[in-house]
Amino acid sequence: MSSRLPIESSQPVVAFSVVRVALVLLSIAAVLILNVPDRADMVAVLLVAALPWTVLILVIALIEPNTAQNPIVALGDFAVLLLVQTVVPETYGAVRFTAIFLVAVHAHFQGEVRGLLVAALGSIALVAELPIHDELPSMDGLLAFYETVFVLLALATAALIGRLRTTESASRLRARGLSRRTIQAETEARRKVAEAIHDGPVQDLIGLDMILSAASQAADGGDPERAADLVGQAREVASRNVSVLRDEILDLGPYAFEELGYSAAIENCIPIWKRRYGFDVLATIEALDLPPEIAGDLFRITQEAVVNAGRHSGAEAVSVNLRRVGRQLELRVTDNGNGFDGGDPLDAMQPGHLGLASMRERAEIMDGTLDIETSERGTRVLLRAPLNPA
Repeated sequence: MSSRLPIESSQPVVAFSVVRVALVLLSIAAVLILNVPDRADMVAVLLVAALPWTVLILVIALIEPNTAQNPIVALGDFAVLLLVQTVVPETYGAVRFTAIFLVAVHAHFQGEVRGLLVAALGSIALVAELPIHDELPSMDGLLAFYETVFVLLALATAALIGRLRTTESASRLRARGLSRRTIQAETEARRKVAEAIHDGPVQDLIGLDMILSAASQAADGGDPERAADLVGQAREVASRNVSVLRDEILDLGPYAFEELGYSAAIENCIPIWKRRYGFDVLATIEALDLPPEIAGDLFRITQEAVVNAGRHSGAEAVSVNLRRVGRQLELRVTDNGNGFDGGDPLDAMQPGHLGLASMRERAEIMDGTLDIETSERGTRVLLRAPLNPA
């Protein structure tokens, strides 16, 4: 939170620099056109200090946008305002309006912590300098009230804008990480499917062709018993490959939830899980009217939990429970295996936990929460999500 936030493009930085220059030029024009006291002093300080400073920052933003975001630049903006206020105290109101604008924009670029720091230093410096002037009336304490409100508004603006910007950046970085992990997972899935098909069905189909050729020769040579035996071997090879291909399709996930639904998809998977991992799967699923995309995410989370139990925990039994609790759905997948080793299983940085991170991200897509409890007695995956997510 204390570091400067990343930006996707330099255009906002350049645009802010252009607006700075435009504001100074418009201020000079307004002073020259309107009947403003101390006109000469105001024009002089704007031409000598404000305009060169804003033009310099514009040049820096065009050449090196990251440098233009440095907090020192933000403090420089307030230093210029302080100089204007010192030379022409009557600009008190205009300086305050400009300060609030600068606080908001710098908080957007700097984030929560740095934005608050800039707002605090800038506003307090402006307020601390004002009492040395005799030109402004005390207004019987009203000026002190205005200054207090100004500082509070500056801090509140920085906190709110900075917080929104920090949250937005965190979500953007998380989305970028999700996209990267999705691409990695897709690549890994393609590699596994290619290897499985090449090492399994392709090799067996080559053997099947040889068996059928031998059966044909035996039949033509008047040896029906050998031909029948070879045809039986061919059927075994074909049956084995049908089973392998069904398992591969299961790993890719059912894509017809509009027709299947979550309950039917789980029921179809139970015998495959039992054959593959050697444990019993007990499913208790309440009849719920779920949209296809929710059913798909639920199946993926369930599949990942069951696969983890089969591959890593040495479980002997797994239970899947889906029910409605108030306005939420609750999914529990528990096993009696060995659990995970040390570390947070939902930490995306943990090696080998890509599938678990995808479970968490699917839960977030459903506007839900995912909790995993693990010990030497087993693991429990608990998902709670609204039945009608936003």
